[in-house]
Amino acid sequence: MIMDTASLKQNVFTTLSHSRAALEQAGDLGDGMAVARWHNQNDATRYRGPGHHTVSLYLAGGYQTWRRDKPGVYGAPGRLCVLPDEHESEWVIQGDLQFMHLYFSPAQFAHAIITLLDREPRSVQLHDLTYAEDPVLAALCGQISQQNWQDANARLAANELAHTVLAHLVQVHSGRRIHLAKGGLAPHMRRRLLEYIDSHLDATLTLGELASQVALSEFHFARAFRDSFGMPPHAWLTMRRLDRARQLLRHNDLPLVDVAAACGFADASHFSNRFRAVLGASPSQYRAVLSK
Repeated sequence: MIMDTASLKQNVFTTLSHSRAALEQAGDLGDGMAVARWHNQNDATRYRGPGHHTVSLYLAGGYQTWRRDKPGVYGAPGRLCVLPDEHESEWVIQGDLQFMHLYFSPAQFAHAIITLLDREPRSVQLHDLTYAEDPVLAALCGQISQQNWQDANARLAANELAHTVLAHLVQVHSGRRIHLAKGGLAPHMRRRLLEYIDSHLDATLTLGELASQVALSEFHFARAFRDSFGMPPHAWLTMRRLDRARQLLRHNDLPLVDVAAACGFADASHFSNRFRAVLGASPSQYRAVLSK
């Protein structure tokens, strides 16, 4: 991780915790990124150089929410704000507002500029934007907001989406298109990745961690992985975790909570729900059939 995510969130969380904003859900996505969903009503908020970048997407309401230095311009669902690390602004929230924040460190944004454009990070500035309309960015952030960030597989899916957000921001704010390499991963890369994934099924993996195994940027790695395996990394990881779970259920009498932990699931309940959704039977039912 490029930056400790707890400190990355702290400034924004401190600001909002002194307001009427209510935190609905928060998650550490890894790779110097974090996410939160908030609700606020009839409030005022001030940001003073939070030290990290923030992308904000309005999910509901916001029709009478405005920025003090831009009176007469109001928010709405689907509207976006980009708040750079040295950003300063004051906001008035009238009525209800539900919004999500994607936080990422300046170091992570600089890393994306270097790996995607091979340019000096200072050559690309993240612009302060208020109520921008960007359907691609809004769709990506909307998908992130719908994930259960406490679930390891959903967290990786959100992490993948967040890296796509960074790539989109790099492209838009630099004015340059990212060159997309064609083709999948080389055979030795595939073997290395499969070995690494299978030996870390009980761990919380990120796209950055997987991409580093084959020395690719997260953005290019995600595309090459899909070309090679026919699915994104989070889907492949889910499949491998369930394969491991079936092996454990078939060959030993471990309690379900231990099987869940060994396969990277948050708890036995989540493991059972995911197992049933994919295989049509609960882990205990699956084990009972095998024992007959």
